[in-house]
This record gives sequence, structure tokens and C-alpha cells, in this order.
Amino acid sequence: MKREMKISLTFQKQAYAVFFVVILSLVRGITYSDEIGIALEAPMAILAFTFCADTYTQEIASKRSEIWRLCPMKKRINSIYRRVVIQEMFLLAVAATSYGLFFLFQNPNINGMGQGGIENEICQFFVYFAAIAVTLGFWGLLSNLISCLFRNMWVGIGSCMVLWLITNSSIGNRIFGAWNLFSYSFRKLENISDFSWIYGKVVCISIGIIAVAVLPKIIKKRG
Repeated sequence: MKREMKISLTFQKQAYAVFFVVILSLVRGITYSDEIGIALEAPMAILAFTFCADTYTQEIASKRSEIWRLCPMKKRINSIYRRVVIQEMFLLAVAATSYGLFFLFQNPNINGMGQGGIENEICQFFVYFAAIAVTLGFWGLLSNLISCLFRNMWVGIGSCMVLWLITNSSIGNRIFGAWNLFSYSFRKLENISDFSWIYGKVVCISIGIIAVAVLPKIIKKRG
């Protein structure tokens, strides 16, 4: 596990992830605490698919792929899964910390949309935490899958960027509605009882499960 952490969580990757969320919490203006999740979800998706795109392709870039192929298939797949989990756990910790950074740097009004109280803020954070966990998992897995398929991390990043631009837009919201990948960001803040945005997260989870199931076949064929 320590070896996988050393490979998948380099100092450079950790540094740019932390730098990214610090700058975001400084420059992305918000008024109410309700808006923190909206401010974070889409940018964190970008961070996830750039962060995880080289989960496997770094073996190719470092010219270790020939040695890698000598390992049993099960060991190779498990190694990739461990790296993905390590990266996703790190990103989830960064996402949780970045939520607090908005309070630290911008001191938003906690009575947004007429909803006050510490209990509401705690519930709001846990809802955000659940939604961002799904978002990070989906984009990280998808980026890694496409990168493995084409043996090129830039194809994985580029493909995810195209999908991100389509779904994180007013057009995407009109077309997909509650089934949009960014349904959490487009939810109605004034209606806290509306959880129809969960449908979009179900889509993310479903595609993520498919990505996990298909990955071994791709690695077997593509090496």
C-alpha cells in the first residue's frame, strides 16, 4: 500500500490539488453557505479527472509497462484499484477541507434562503459530502477508464472535459434535468425538501460501477 501511495500521490499532485482549492475558495465569490456546494462541485470534478487520468498510464510514461505486463493480471488490476481508492480518498479529504476554507476566507451568511441554524448547516455539509464523493468517484473512474482504453492520459482528460462542458451548462440542465451529472449544482436551493437531484447521482454511480467492471477487460486487451 505504501508503494501505491508513493506512486499515485506524488508531492506535485498533492501540491497542485491543495493550491487549486485554496485559490478557488479565495476567488469564487459566494454570499450564502448554501452556495458552497455549487461553487465546488464542478471545479472538483475537473480536479478529479485530471488527478486520476494517469493512474495507469504513468506506467507507460515511466517505461515500466513492459515489467508491469510480467505481473499476474489480478495483481495489476488490484494495484490500479488501490491507486484509485488512495487518490479518491485524498480528493475527498481535500473537498471536505475546501468546504471549510470558504467559511474561513469568505464568511458566508449561514441564513441563506431563510434556512438558519447550526443543525441545518451540519446537514447541508453531509449532503454536500455525499454528493461530492459520488462526483469525485465518477469523474476519477471515467478518466482512468478512457486513459486505459487509449493508453493516453490526455485523451482521458480531453474526453472528460468535453462531457463536463456539455453537462455543466444550462443546455445540459435543460436536456437532462434531474438526471444531469451535475444535478446537485443545478438543484433548487429554495426548496430544501427537493431531492430529485439524487437521480443524477444514481446515474454517476451506475456508470462508475460499469467502469469498475469493464476496466479488467480493457487492461487485459490493451496491456
